Amino acid sequence: MKKGKKVLLITFIVVLFLFIVGKIIIGNMVRNVQNISVSMPDISSVQDGNYIGEYSITPVHVKVEVSVSNHRITNITILQHDNGLGSTAESIVNDVVQEQSLDIDAVSGATVSSKCILKAVENAIEN
Repeated sequence: MKKGKKVLLITFIVVLFLFIVGKIIIGNMVRNVQNISVSMPDISSVQDGNYIGEYSITPVHVKVEVSVSNHRITNITILQHDNGLGSTAESIVNDVVQEQSLDIDAVSGATVSSKCILKAVENAIEN
């Protein structure tokens, strides 16, 4: 076999291997995201103030500050969002404030980041 064909074959095998490993990793991440349960804590017992919450699921890490006044979420600031390609999910905080709920649909194409943001908000309010 010529040297050029060997290099091409090895390159193809490496690319195929990386593709398969990537699919396995993404599949595991999607399964992990589907298992994340997000529920709205009882905000009626939360004192006015600012609360910090965090949540991580590889490769996403989120840290938020949730402002509560008169038992309502008045603002959510994303302090940290290591997101890969999920920066569009940051708009979900506006829906949470408007709806006063964490029962919000994930941003299409940014499901992992959306779930992490919602879970970080939940953690902030609960803690």
